[in-house]
Amino acid sequence: MALSVRKLSGRRSGPAQEERQELMNSLARTRTLINQAYGGFNTASDSDLIESYVFEINSLQARYNYLLRRVKELEGIT
Repeated sequence: MALSVRKLSGRRSGPAQEERQELMNSLARTRTLINQAYGGFNTASDSDLIESYVFEINSLQARYNYLLRRVKELEGIT
């Protein structure tokens, strides 16, 4: 896998590479937020707070899936 990533990134330059890097940074930030939300969910005891974490996790997972799909589109993977 590492070989193919290097090969793909070696071909790209300019705006497409910048967009990919921005998407990768957003993926990393979103992963961190998902982990934090799971941490809060696991320690919450109030039903309203638990429900809010469920919505937050679902929202962040939808964002993560979108970002991942965009990265794959840029790399020509469907």
